[in-house]
Amino acid sequence: MVLATKNRRRSTDIGVVLTRVLALSGWALFIFAIVMSYFAAPEQDYGLLRYRDIEIRQFWLTPLTGYLYVVLWVSALCSYFCLVLDHYRSRRKQDSKHFNLVLLLTITVAWVVYILVKLNEV
Repeated sequence: MVLATKNRRRSTDIGVVLTRVLALSGWALFIFAIVMSYFAAPEQDYGLLRYRDIEIRQFWLTPLTGYLYVVLWVSALCSYFCLVLDHYRSRRKQDSKHFNLVLLLTITVAWVVYILVKLNEV
């Protein structure tokens, strides 16, 4: 007689879904921040523009920079919470280390520090 055992891995639980949603939202916010920084950052000072006396913006747009901070910090928090959640859920050494989330967290924090330094220079 074979006893029927319940397979616990048949469906994904809320923890797996939450880590996937956090990881995807962190990366989506990061891509959105790249697009936003294109519009918030100062324009490039090309020689042709100076020759033709075309005015360029040499400062960060304040409203967009504020939104950029929020988007970058939310992206960093998503990756951090995903790493913490996965740390408490993983039980084996062979479980994924999620280097992509560590990279996302490092880049977003470094980007915020870079923007803070550049804004304080002006």
